[in-house]
Amino acid sequence: PLREAIGRLEACGLVVRRPNLGARVVELSHGQLLEIYQVREALEGLAARLAAEQMSDGEIAELRALLDQHDREIEQDPKNAYFQKEGDLDFHYRIVQGSGNSRLVELLCNDLYQLVRYYRYRYGTASNRGPNALAEHGHIVDAIERRDGELAELLMRAHVRISRENVQRLLAERELEKRT
Repeated sequence: PLREAIGRLEACGLVVRRPNLGARVVELSHGQLLEIYQVREALEGLAARLAAEQMSDGEIAELRALLDQHDREIEQDPKNAYFQKEGDLDFHYRIVQGSGNSRLVELLCNDLYQLVRYYRYRYGTASNRGPNALAEHGHIVDAIERRDGELAELLMRAHVRISRENVQRLLAERELEKRT
């Protein structure tokens, strides 16, 4: 079981195995995190487009209910750190799963999202972007509900890009603080 677990972590890019040295947690750079966001932007945009075509009315209603729950959570968190909560990823998971594309599910849910979680934990990139991110999620769901795949894709891409820019800003601020 341990070997299998390490193999899964390795497949996700969280662990590297070195001959005669064993397994080690990967060293991740800020540049790699930003590259992951660029890939997410393209893939999640596609997922949102496909979700607008594939999701059932019931799945869309569940997505709306999830956003209502997230709204309550943000109100209770004085830092509005929705960005780092698992629920934020749950929204994205549901969009990707709603796309009906098994390769997108595999690439995003089983690979990239694990790396994003690791980076967020390691670098502590929480911010007070929660209310804005929630509003962006709402606009994405609106487009999906209207079955406007093109708009859903554009909104999702913009949402992920804004998140990447926010992370870039936070990381740059941290670097500046270290120097001073």
